[in-house]
Amino acid sequence: MKFKKAPLGLAITIIAGSGSLLFSSGSFAQTGSTTQSPVPVTEIRVTALGIDESADLIVAPFDILERDELLTRAGTLGDLLNGLSGVHADSFGGGASRPVIRGQTAPRTKILSDGNSILDASDVSPDHAVTVDPLLAQRIEVLRGPATLLYGGGAIGGVVNVVDDKIPTSMPEKGYEGFAALRGNTVADEKAGAISLTGRATDNIALHIETSVRDTDDYQAAEWDEPRVDGTFSENKNSSLGASWIGEKGFIGLAYSYRADEYGIPGHNEEYLECHPHGIELHCGSHDEDEDHDHDHDHEEHAVPFVDLTSKRVDLRGEIEDPFAGINKVRFRASTTNYEHTEFEEDEVGATFGNKGYEARLEVDHAAVMGWQGLFGIQVSDSTFKNGGEHVFMPTVDSRATGVFIVEHYQLNDDWHFEAGARYDRQKHQPVNDARNRPAFSDSAFSYSTAAIWNVSADTILSVTYAHAQRLPHAQELYSRGIHVASNTYECGLIAHPLTCGGVANNQDIQKETADNFELGLRKVEGAFTYSVSLFRNKVDDYIYARTLDQYEDFRLIKYAQRDAEFTGYEVELGYSFNDVLSASLFSDYVRVGLSSNDRLPRIPPRRTGGRINAEIANGYSAELEFYRAAKPSRVASFETIQPAYDMLNLSANYAFGDAGRYQLFLRGSNLLDEDVRNHSSFLADVVPMPGRNLSAGFKLGF
Repeated sequence: MKFKKAPLGLAITIIAGSGSLLFSSGSFAQTGSTTQSPVPVTEIRVTALGIDESADLIVAPFDILERDELLTRAGTLGDLLNGLSGVHADSFGGGASRPVIRGQTAPRTKILSDGNSILDASDVSPDHAVTVDPLLAQRIEVLRGPATLLYGGGAIGGVVNVVDDKIPTSMPEKGYEGFAALRGNTVADEKAGAISLTGRATDNIALHIETSVRDTDDYQAAEWDEPRVDGTFSENKNSSLGASWIGEKGFIGLAYSYRADEYGIPGHNEEYLECHPHGIELHCGSHDEDEDHDHDHDHEEHAVPFVDLTSKRVDLRGEIEDPFAGINKVRFRASTTNYEHTEFEEDEVGATFGNKGYEARLEVDHAAVMGWQGLFGIQVSDSTFKNGGEHVFMPTVDSRATGVFIVEHYQLNDDWHFEAGARYDRQKHQPVNDARNRPAFSDSAFSYSTAAIWNVSADTILSVTYAHAQRLPHAQELYSRGIHVASNTYECGLIAHPLTCGGVANNQDIQKETADNFELGLRKVEGAFTYSVSLFRNKVDDYIYARTLDQYEDFRLIKYAQRDAEFTGYEVELGYSFNDVLSASLFSDYVRVGLSSNDRLPRIPPRRTGGRINAEIANGYSAELEFYRAAKPSRVASFETIQPAYDMLNLSANYAFGDAGRYQLFLRGSNLLDEDVRNHSSFLADVVPMPGRNLSAGFKLGF
């Protein structure tokens, strides 16, 4: 898979604070080409940053996947991004998958819809789908490192921003524009399609309509005893209707979106539903039975449970350029979401989840003052999360948050550039009608960052960044108490309780999670031979994690605890262009995690090393051969199984034709070696394999 890297010039850095990066003067090299030519900033603008696109700003390290690339790999968000440098997936069957960035997933990896939170339930459990649709996305931006601070200290893993077309930002030149796409695959008998249309209604009003459908059966896996992996089916439908008023200085628009999903929950196990804690020990079964955990479970076969999900969302977006002297642009985003899903077990309700609320964000990009240029803004949110049904492990919680932020950059000379940014957050979680009468939690956090960038030579950039980020606890980490079926755990939150879930000795005062993130980057960005090296060390004081206290068979008693942790790793890519047609690259990424106790964090992705060969053939033909090896994990948590290493071979071919490549055909083979892949980052690694050999094909028409 060929990911689009930012074309880089004489200066580039991770913007500590806002996540924006600086270009300085000089020429730029297109990825995979030895030809040096200027690249317009508008081609590489990162929407998540909110910076005036006329400024010479960009971000790194980041990746952008454009619409054509998304079509060839459409699916769940995590699986689609898996393969980017430093990015893996915590897959949960065919219907749910979240990105894992530098060893961190939700809630430390934030998923955004054009800069605003999606307000679903995906940050609570890995079996909950992420409610964004890659088939309808214009592009997906992935930010890593201190650049993520613009969206809060809680995003220490990374930020994934899904940019869409549902609110038009400019008037179509010929009165209308859009696309239609179809795709399918063999491994799950996928049938998917999307259509998007934007049209001029008046001189200043543009309308947009879009819809997509995707239907897959249970997928096939290599060396699997059954024809299909039970419970890996999925079906989803998305539709949006939007309108904008567009003027010479900006736009304001509104859109309504509706999403409906139905997908299986594989690996589901109900045999532990009677398990409960006695202090720090698990007791499974009735109290009339022995206390030594030695009893038989009922292994009666059950139908595979499934999720029925709906999400209704309204978005308001707008931008105003040069509203008055000293201000380059004002940008605002607001959304309200009503999300709910029900988990059915043999047509009976097992659990229900709901999230209803809003988020609003205002950013002001100001002109230079004494050489300093940047932006400042405010972000507010209010949401209510509900968990009901037979299996309840969280109370209803009302969460409110306010954040203010600023980032500034300064160009000292042609060789040196500096950045500084800060953010203050205030957060409150309030249980509603809680039978256990747990208290509210309210606290504040302060984060800041700095960066220095040195143009070592005309084509080599050295950057050093530092970010100090504070994260406040998620509601689940505070208030969990009960069986979490998806993860096979009985969860005890940080809030101490008279019944001492997890034992009195394991209660502790709640502290802010404080991360000190250092990153060193070295890049050569022009010529036949290029490279990109990022070394990072993220030291986190009072890191919140699920500590296992007791285990019975596959079921665990966990207590959220705080220990100091350290994430150390690298991301490396070396590229060489043999000529205008053929190029090759080698890549590797790795993260190592240590805790200030004998515990180890689970599901940390293993080292991944591989290479790609790309061919850009004349007349619209292109192809890519990719091979990588995921190593056997060297460090695992006490209850984890060490998953075997595996090799992954992928081959893709594309043909674009017509005016400006308006027609696109693609063919992609995945896991061509038919490897038995066990995803170590998944909760289901022991029981549910990943898809086997797969052939995908599709077609897109632009108009």
